[in-house]
Amino acid sequence: MTVTRVDTGRAGWVARLAETVAEGSGRGRARVVVVEGRSGSGKSTVAGRLRAELEARGVPAAVLSMEDLYPGWHGLARAPELLVSWVLEPLRDGRPASWHRYDWERGEFTAARVPVPSEVADGGVLVVEGCGSGARIARPYLDLSVWVAAPDAVRARRLDARGDAAVYAPYRRVWAEQEAVFYAAERPREHADVIVDNPRGA
Repeated sequence: MTVTRVDTGRAGWVARLAETVAEGSGRGRARVVVVEGRSGSGKSTVAGRLRAELEARGVPAAVLSMEDLYPGWHGLARAPELLVSWVLEPLRDGRPASWHRYDWERGEFTAARVPVPSEVADGGVLVVEGCGSGARIARPYLDLSVWVAAPDAVRARRLDARGDAAVYAPYRRVWAEQEAVFYAAERPREHADVIVDNPRGA
């Protein structure tokens, strides 16, 4: 498998990423792109920049954050199953796709569902961002897998600077341990089509 490498420190990186993603779009169904990587690597920023670039090119795009699907701070392992059953299978089968958003304050999923926009489902790009999006059970449904890489020290600084750092702090070790278990078993980086090096911040 040929792996494309992109460096966020170089001009035009998001355009290059968008060109890779948009290839083959408009086939009557959504292309699904996952943006994987460790906490603090910059996944959400990369996903947001990618969505904006695709839309600027006239490609309908939307971002689904895995944070909507984690059933709490100990829920990383279960979230890929929800991603597949709620979103990826319906999209593949041409059925309406939607998901329940986890309410972190109430500690439960909302009753209302969040739909994949029809213009995305009908031939746009759904960008799924977050740890667990590149799980083994999701791979048969994916068109492209992106891994965002950053040094551990850089990731730690970014986590310290998060707006919700105080809320996240008590669970930081718990989450890191889940990530370690998940990545050791699932190895999404080894299955990535694109590696985005993000040492300085996208």
